[in-house]
Amino acid sequence: MKSFRGKVLFLDRSDINTDEIIPAKYLTEISKEALAPYLLEGLKLQGFDQKRDIPGRSVIVTRSNFGCGSSREHAPWALEMNGLNLVIAEGFARIFRQNMYNCGMMAVELDPAVIGRLFSLGAGGEVEIETDFGKSQFIVRAGGEEERINYTINDFDRNLVLAGGWVDYADSKY
Repeated sequence: MKSFRGKVLFLDRSDINTDEIIPAKYLTEISKEALAPYLLEGLKLQGFDQKRDIPGRSVIVTRSNFGCGSSREHAPWALEMNGLNLVIAEGFARIFRQNMYNCGMMAVELDPAVIGRLFSLGAGGEVEIETDFGKSQFIVRAGGEEERINYTINDFDRNLVLAGGWVDYADSKY
């Protein structure tokens, strides 16, 4: 199973689309690994620097409608190849969300007030999030403090994550 813990990359904008996650000009790459250097290359966000901000991050916290635009598996693949297996947002584009789970990754929706709280914690410095699958909670650590945030995930998506994605899930069931 992939890791669902680590330092948070905060992307404070709604409607980050798949072309910003991985620009279309890279869709001809023949391996998932080849997408890694181009993750978020198309993202225009004040203060964001792709080369500086992505390394060492494992979790994204963002606003609403993350992954909108073209439906492509390349967007989750580019995240995965950079070790970003967990995206927490106010909401997701439906196809992007399912592509994340199909790849054995997590796209978890939280209430906008909770997302706002996470952004507030991030303004004070580094934030780390750990996933407790047994309790369906995120353990958030920031500034020497720890808090727990409940999340929900349906049983099928949980099974996809635990199996490592749709292909491994199908292989174990069929």
